[in-house]
Amino acid sequence: METTPLLLVLSTLILSTLLYILTTTKRGGGDASHHRLPPGPKGWPMLGNLPQLGPKPHQTLAALAKTHGPILRLRLGHVEVVVASSPSAAASFLKTHDANFADRPPNTGGTHMAYDRRDLVFAPYGPRWRMLRRLCSLRLFSNKALDEFTHVREDEVLRMARSFASASGALVNVGKRLNACATDALGRALMGRRVFGEGREGEAEEFKDMVTELMVLAGEFNVGDFVWGLGWLDLQGIVGRMKRLHRRYDGFLDRIIKEHSMDCSDRKGDFLSVLIGLKDVDGEERLDDVEIKALLLNMFSAGTDTSSSTVEWGLAELIRQPDILKKAQQELDSVVGRARLVSESDLGCLPYFQAVVKETFRLHPSTPLSIPHMASDDCYVDDYFIPKGTTLFVNVWAITHDSKVWPDPLKFDPARFFSDGPAEHMDVKGNNFELIPFGAGRRMCVGLNMGLRMVQLMLATLVHGFDWAVDGKVDMEEAYGITLQRAVPLSARPTPRLEPHVYDGVKGSAASA
Repeated sequence: METTPLLLVLSTLILSTLLYILTTTKRGGGDASHHRLPPGPKGWPMLGNLPQLGPKPHQTLAALAKTHGPILRLRLGHVEVVVASSPSAAASFLKTHDANFADRPPNTGGTHMAYDRRDLVFAPYGPRWRMLRRLCSLRLFSNKALDEFTHVREDEVLRMARSFASASGALVNVGKRLNACATDALGRALMGRRVFGEGREGEAEEFKDMVTELMVLAGEFNVGDFVWGLGWLDLQGIVGRMKRLHRRYDGFLDRIIKEHSMDCSDRKGDFLSVLIGLKDVDGEERLDDVEIKALLLNMFSAGTDTSSSTVEWGLAELIRQPDILKKAQQELDSVVGRARLVSESDLGCLPYFQAVVKETFRLHPSTPLSIPHMASDDCYVDDYFIPKGTTLFVNVWAITHDSKVWPDPLKFDPARFFSDGPAEHMDVKGNNFELIPFGAGRRMCVGLNMGLRMVQLMLATLVHGFDWAVDGKVDMEEAYGITLQRAVPLSARPTPRLEPHVYDGVKGSAASA
């Protein structure tokens, strides 16, 4: 009896090896052998190139692209993979062949954390996905909807500024306060109230840790996704961690929906009320409880962490380069003054600050390695044959760190976007493939405009409202995940620099929601 688990493991490995031999033999003599495939490094038997990815795959793949070219072919277990690592390669896949690469490959993240891919991020491409995206675009992320909630974002950013002002001179965890701000602003847009109000700071910190863990797990390369027969073993413990985290999220989302249903206030127009109302309709827009929770999961994870992490990276860079911070503060002072906080209406009048934001997105792209796409049919990209079922990754980090595209790419230099620089007219909205932190094409981030507004307003407030000091050097080490995390959270000491009354009170009657 004691040898049974070992026998099962050995049997699985033998079976996987046989399947590998059969499939590679077939692949060598099949149609693909008559086509020009992209170049790439040799891999290991059965595992392919999986052992070569390392702890920071975006950096590893960027280095491999320098040797093998901007369209790189890998074999991860039994899965054919292609990686695009230049602006032209990314445009070929996500513009020229966008429709063919609009699908997602199945994986454990979508299965165990995203309600078996019934969400928006991991859902298969098709009518159901289009309906969910259209619903979110019109009801939550349209310019009209975003304008209606301008006061909400400004209220929550003011509350954040007050919290930093009250901690004047003390060392604070910047990322957790940013995440709480982004989450509460999103919560008020989604369901008309904050997720974490007064006295629930502990819950906000726990939620930030949950979001961070989700982003790390979703970025893991799970051997069970790529090697036949090994999924049940969960060799890396990833599936077990995903299931435990999913139970925590499911409880959180159940509480959100229950509290919303028990609230008797008249908030019939908020997004969650709209979603709940779709439970009773007929036709393609009908939603069930699982689909509602899956959408909320997307909003409360991707919709908060990408914004707060980007602002944390941006502030860290400015603290490290006080001359750039001073220039940004001087511009804000000249436009806004020191008698009030910056508002969203000011942001378009701040060209240097806008360059700071773009440079933050360039040097620290929120999604360094794109969420994977999958080829629906055989196609040719730049004369390379890409077989049906191939998984595509766009290495956004490699593109934004390529010296052929960006001179001195490791330097934080907003001037490259300013004063008639070569990148002056670039934006981050998927139009310029040199800079696509939100992706591009059909599967680009649906919440781009809300995320961009939050990033700009939060960072502008931290720059305008405070001077910053740190103990020692700022650690800029990356920790890989589906979003680019900081290995060491930013801890800094804020000192208010505006007139004292600016930090008093919370403006607007909606602020007490």
